[in-house]
Amino acid sequence: MATNHGLDLGPGRDLDALPLRERKKIQTGIRIFRAAIGLFAERGFDQVSVAEIAAAAEVSKMTVFNYFPTKEDLVMGPMEQHLDEPARVVRDRAPGASAVTALRDHFLAALERLDPATGLNDDRVVLDVVRLVHGTPALATRATAGFGREAQALLTAELLAQDPAHDELTARVAGAQLLAVRVTLTTENQLRVLAGERAAEALPAALDRAHRAFALVERGLGDYCVGAA
Repeated sequence: MATNHGLDLGPGRDLDALPLRERKKIQTGIRIFRAAIGLFAERGFDQVSVAEIAAAAEVSKMTVFNYFPTKEDLVMGPMEQHLDEPARVVRDRAPGASAVTALRDHFLAALERLDPATGLNDDRVVLDVVRLVHGTPALATRATAGFGREAQALLTAELLAQDPAHDELTARVAGAQLLAVRVTLTTENQLRVLAGERAAEALPAALDRAHRAFALVERGLGDYCVGAA
């Protein structure tokens, strides 16, 4: 999720700089999203109808579906804009940079911005979304499928495309490890903020955890968990 609570404008785009028609379209999407999250947070995901969301956002039910094809999309759609992000980071990395370095630096920079995609953000709407995903089985299942499988498949495909040896096994293992680091760090940050930590105060520890986690992947697990002699 980005500054408009998940409705990304795209790299380098400013809402105020957009043409009026496009700006109004985005503003309508944001209004629908915020109305839905407010109702879900108050009453629970399963207890709110799309008609009620439309009424709260002052749009038609059809307009809601034009922006968000399913009720789950009202919560998950903005988050899922980030599914291809790891693959894009690898594809657009600087010459000579490894995939691990590119993904680590990208995650650290996002942490510094308190980007909601890192889990380290205590904006009320963001926290409402996180609580909904953690507390609603259908949303939690979809999050696992998206960030555990789809994002990994996209990253693996990009790693394979970038590998001169075209080693499928290495690409799969690397993709799984790199996505696991991001998901683990993001989940840890979310749980800490949900427990009451302020995002800005939690930032130093979150940066330290990110450095340590990516270092594990960079070095390999080596002698981790060697059994007693």
